[in-house]
Amino acid sequence: MNYKSFTFSPFQENTYVLYDETGACVVVDPGNFYPHENQVLDEFFQQNHLKPVYIIQTHNHLDHLFGAHYLAEKYQLPLACHADEVVWIDNYKATCAGYGLNIQSQPPQPSLLLADGMEFRFGNTTLKIITVPGHSAGGLAFYFQPDGLLFCGDILFNGSIGRTDLPGGNYEQLITGITKKLLVLPDETRVFSGHGPSTTIGNEKANNPFL
Repeated sequence: MNYKSFTFSPFQENTYVLYDETGACVVVDPGNFYPHENQVLDEFFQQNHLKPVYIIQTHNHLDHLFGAHYLAEKYQLPLACHADEVVWIDNYKATCAGYGLNIQSQPPQPSLLLADGMEFRFGNTTLKIITVPGHSAGGLAFYFQPDGLLFCGDILFNGSIGRTDLPGGNYEQLITGITKKLLVLPDETRVFSGHGPSTTIGNEKANNPFL
C-alpha cells in the first residue's frame, strides 16, 4: 500500500491519502480547509490516476473533518467513522463557531460505522480497525499489517499522547488503550499521527514520557 501525507489548515492537521496498485484510494481525516488545499488534493488524485472511494475518520474533531464536505460533494464519497463520533458531525457548525469559524458547509453523515476488529477494504488493501477511546469517545486507528503502518489520528504522537480534556476524553481510557492495543504491535510499526512527525511503536515504548 502507498500513502501520502499532507498538512492542512491553521490547526496543522495531517491528512493521509492511502492507495494501492488498483488506483483506489481513501482519504484519512480530510483537514483541507482553504481552496488551495482542496486543489492540492485534486491534483494529487489526477497526477497519480487515483479514484477516491471513501473518507475514513480516526475521529471527528473539527480539524479532522474540515475537508469532508468538499470531498464528499466533489467525488460522491461516503464517510466511515465510529458510532460515538457522529455527535461531532451533528454539532459541527456549532463547534466551528466556538473556534470563531463561520462555516456553513456540513460534513456528510456516515454511510458505514466502524468498530473494533472490523476490516475495511478498498482496492486490494485491507485495514484493521483498532478502537482506542480517550482522546475522543470513538477514536480509531487503522492498521495495515503487511507493511507495518498505523494511522492513529490524535491517539498517539511522537513523544506525546492526545489531549483528554475535550468532551468524550478520558485519560485512563487513552493510556490503557494505547498500552494494550498499540504498544503490542511490532516495534518497527510506523506510526502516523494527526499532527506532527511520524514515529515508531518501538520509539514510543522507549521514549514517550506518558507511557
